[in-house]
Amino acid sequence: MTMLSEFVAGGRRVAAHRPAPRAVVDAATWHQAAQALGDERATLFGLWGERDAAHLALLDDGTGEIAVLSFACPDRRFPSVGALHPPALRLERAMRDLYGLVAEGAPDTRPWLDHGRWPNSRPEAAAPYDFRPAEGESLHRIPVGPVHAGIIEPGHFRFTAGGETVVRLEERLGYVHKGVENLMADATLERSAQLAGRVSGDSTVAYAIAFARAAEAALGVDAPPRALWLRALMAELERLANHFGDIGAICNDAAFALMHAHTGVLRERVLRAADVAFCHRLMRDGVVPGGVARDLSPEGSVAIRATVGEVRRRFPALIALYDNTASLLDRTVGAGYLRPELARQYGAGGYIGRGSGRDFDARRNLAYAPYDELRFTVPKRGDGDVNARVWIRIREVEQSLDLVDQILARLPQGATRIELPPAAGACEGLGLAEGFRGDVLVWLRLGGDGRIVRCHLRDPSWFQWPLLEAAIEGNIVADFPLCNKSFNCSYSGHDL
Repeated sequence: MTMLSEFVAGGRRVAAHRPAPRAVVDAATWHQAAQALGDERATLFGLWGERDAAHLALLDDGTGEIAVLSFACPDRRFPSVGALHPPALRLERAMRDLYGLVAEGAPDTRPWLDHGRWPNSRPEAAAPYDFRPAEGESLHRIPVGPVHAGIIEPGHFRFTAGGETVVRLEERLGYVHKGVENLMADATLERSAQLAGRVSGDSTVAYAIAFARAAEAALGVDAPPRALWLRALMAELERLANHFGDIGAICNDAAFALMHAHTGVLRERVLRAADVAFCHRLMRDGVVPGGVARDLSPEGSVAIRATVGEVRRRFPALIALYDNTASLLDRTVGAGYLRPELARQYGAGGYIGRGSGRDFDARRNLAYAPYDELRFTVPKRGDGDVNARVWIRIREVEQSLDLVDQILARLPQGATRIELPPAAGACEGLGLAEGFRGDVLVWLRLGGDGRIVRCHLRDPSWFQWPLLEAAIEGNIVADFPLCNKSFNCSYSGHDL
């Protein structure tokens, strides 16, 4: 019996939870799970709450096994996971803000999403935020944001620096809290799927896939094969568009605007092809529970093939331009170094984790259709700097081009959507998808009427934002935009 199986066996199994097991456990088993996270025998996959329970999702990186443990807390208290495993701390703070659940023994109890402007804010949320101090001679603080110079989402960054060198960075987020999870309560599946696709606009396909997979798991149905392949096609187009945008933006923050201009053209080509193929540049609302909302037209297939051909012709020259520009590499090589042990501890996904040696990709490690039938390589590097994260994106672009070719060549015929059956009583589902930032997790519970009782959406940025604080230490303040863009965490996906 595996470790996660033992945890599940130690509690009361919830039969209506699919596909991973869920069990309600006692304090002793909950503590053992937290200790396993602290000892890095498991990876924290999610931590969320509701009015009378806390839920903990764990991943065994070696076997790909997932389990969800629940702790009943009618008194709104549960043993802190963050006390043993720091990556859980911000999630616990958010649970208290959103559901009033108190993590007993947590070393950090400051409000996180609550900025003191909610009708029922606790008193400390309205007080000035308690940024952590840094001690040393001739240190000064630099506040940046939440409003920034560019057209980007809001976030506050508090730097402590000695001269130009950053000795500490602390983030304050939550400015774009939208109450998405509360909006989903008692909503229909159709409405909730739309909300899921709007959690983080640049990952609308990834969120929609994860939500659809969770809903289908709860109802015990599978989407048609053609729909699964079309979902993957949309996901790879989304990955291409975002990686082109990121590569150019990173170079632009190093004052190399030429690269930004050229990758911007390629990004636009991908978005236009997506618009022709799926009637929306970002492919929003294209993935729905039960399948996809629209089929791929012959014109869409032609547009995608033409775009792939253009990218294959133009992108190699841009790679060479990046790799042969010494002044650009002088800014990216060695900057924003993220230690591999931190990437592993936080379970960092996407280009952030893979740039620092964490060899994880949900498309492969937790293989779901149609990726279990497709050929692709997951790039990995161990140098952990801005340059490494650029190269991970470059190699992923190459892999996505190959995947698009394979999908178009092997796209099965048949239906693109099924009618969902009515819920046979309360049921629960867990779904995930590999977005361009990393793995997106969705957990939901349906009532007997088929409406959402509770839905939790976990962005990969929850485990990436804290790592930016570590990666910027020792860099100069002027390199923060470069490091920040190489991470490109989602504010909106994190703030819900």
